Amino acid sequence: MKISGFTFVRNAVRFAYPVRAAILSVLPLCDEFIVSVGNSDDGTLDLIKSIDSPKIKIVHSVWDDSLREGGRILAVETDKAYAAVSPDADWAFYMQADELLHEQYIDTVRQAMQRYKDDPRVDGLLFKYVHFYGSYDYVGESYSWYRREIRVVRKRADIFSYRDAQGFRKLPNDKLRVKLVDAYIYHYGWVRPPKAMFEKHLSFGKLYHGEQWRKGETAGAGEFDYSGIDALSRFTGTHPAVFQEDLKKINWQFDYDLSKNRFRLKDRLKRFVEKYTGWQPGEYRNYKII
Repeated sequence: MKISGFTFVRNAVRFAYPVRAAILSVLPLCDEFIVSVGNSDDGTLDLIKSIDSPKIKIVHSVWDDSLREGGRILAVETDKAYAAVSPDADWAFYMQADELLHEQYIDTVRQAMQRYKDDPRVDGLLFKYVHFYGSYDYVGESYSWYRREIRVVRKRADIFSYRDAQGFRKLPNDKLRVKLVDAYIYHYGWVRPPKAMFEKHLSFGKLYHGEQWRKGETAGAGEFDYSGIDALSRFTGTHPAVFQEDLKKINWQFDYDLSKNRFRLKDRLKRFVEKYTGWQPGEYRNYKII
């Protein structure tokens, strides 16, 4: 069984992406790992080169910043990295630059890959998610966070990154048939120093809406306000071992009063239904679980 990892990244240093830890977290599963490095104005390329592994294969990309509608550029860059995956790979493990796989799930994922490797019905593997917010001690609780997404796919010409690269589809525009794996992806997209988070927020606004987005606001002019969140819970688990050095570098304070959680009535109803049936009403599902 051959497994390839792949990701894309640009300005990882400037926006404080934990991409090095993200790659290292799945590297034990992979025979190769493709990193598409976009045109950056910081030390992103050197950061990727600092990963001491012969498995790492760097490809270079120039982003087309005109592809802004709905974050389309993110899917285009994902497809570039996916195209560089070895054609004989049985599986391709996609990791975004702010996602990590805890080492406790390595064996579970490997077993699922082996179990479904020769099953033609299975296009990919679906993962559960934990979304951190504000600091490494809190996770999102509201239904605005997606709870599952595809992160392992076949290496096939008909599979492509969908919309803004959150998931995948296959030609002509069909949902992938997937198996749910009992493993979590840890998403750290909303845990950054407030200044870096502010700049990333502005940058992504431009990717989706163009240069006029929030006109008059300059990157670096302020800090992101983490207080505007509806509901969080305390994280009681452990973070991936490869992430421990990053945890020590936290230099900002974020505290949240859990008693101030705000759930809309429809979210309370969803929680009730999910608790007793396992079904989440109205959930966005860009996949077919088989």
